[in-house]
Amino acid sequence: MNFVTYGGVTVGLILLCYELTLWWPGLNGLKKDPIRQAARLLPFLLSWAYGCLTTLGIAGLIGTASSSVLGLSNWLGDAALLWGVGEQPGQLAARETFTPLSGPGACLVLILTAVLIAAVKKAGDETRGELKRGVWCGITLGTSAGVAGFAAVPLAQAANWIGDHVYEAA
Repeated sequence: MNFVTYGGVTVGLILLCYELTLWWPGLNGLKKDPIRQAARLLPFLLSWAYGCLTTLGIAGLIGTASSSVLGLSNWLGDAALLWGVGEQPGQLAARETFTPLSGPGACLVLILTAVLIAAVKKAGDETRGELKRGVWCGITLGTSAGVAGFAAVPLAQAANWIGDHVYEAA
């Protein structure tokens, strides 16, 4: 299991706040067309969910890449905390409820990886950035003990359930 530091969570929260700031349509925009405005967040949220899934017991190249991104984020965030605001870095407590992916759930993550690669290649510059930031944010916040970390549990259960039903039917 991957562990996250205060700096890693800070990096994830920075990415989340950055994306929400870019997305924010204003109160009038939300009142006028809330569904369309909320749908603009969908690429980020889906890639965030994928990033969370990659931290849940995935091994191989995908797991190594996810662990490397988390390690780099921890290092960058810890350095920023130490040198930017004088705060001592430290490791956060990981989620107490850890739901690893089953075999079919891991297969689903591999399928989602191919879909994400295709989506990044097909997307325009703005959406491409949203997708990449979403994955990065999901990796950093998926192992935290906060609200974002708790979201990883139902994501893992959903991936396991979908994988079980897809491979059961095959």
